[in-house]
Amino acid sequence: MASFTLNINGAQKEVDVDPATPLLWVLRDHLDMVGTKFGCGIAQCGACTVHLNGTAVRACSLPVSAAASQQITTIEGLSENGDHPVQKAWLEIDVPQCGYCQAGQMMSAAALLNSNPNPTDQDIDAAMSGNICRCGTYVRIKQAIKKASQL
Repeated sequence: MASFTLNINGAQKEVDVDPATPLLWVLRDHLDMVGTKFGCGIAQCGACTVHLNGTAVRACSLPVSAAASQQITTIEGLSENGDHPVQKAWLEIDVPQCGYCQAGQMMSAAALLNSNPNPTDQDIDAAMSGNICRCGTYVRIKQAIKKASQL
């Protein structure tokens, strides 16, 4: 076990865990932050997407030791009041069906818009290609990203 100070959503959190523990399980099991979801465990589905220094990463395969001293943003920290443009667009377009993957989808979309405020369809497809939606809401996801880019 090792002690880590994590900067999550602008707050310092102390954890005592094995350095190889995936960030996902530190968030969910040690810090009770359950917005980040477990999907596949091999960084292929995107349900566990968080931001590390503003870049979308998969928390299921990122050891906590690599995240310490970095700026971590989870879905809970995307905005205080649910007023991030991506969150607003997701509601307006009515994107979720089952909703399980949506936190990861929104985190990937927010990272895209941070780096590219006016993405093309090809940019959106490339940025979102690592996020799987079992319900197939891809058309609405793309519409919401375009809407968010205008907000």
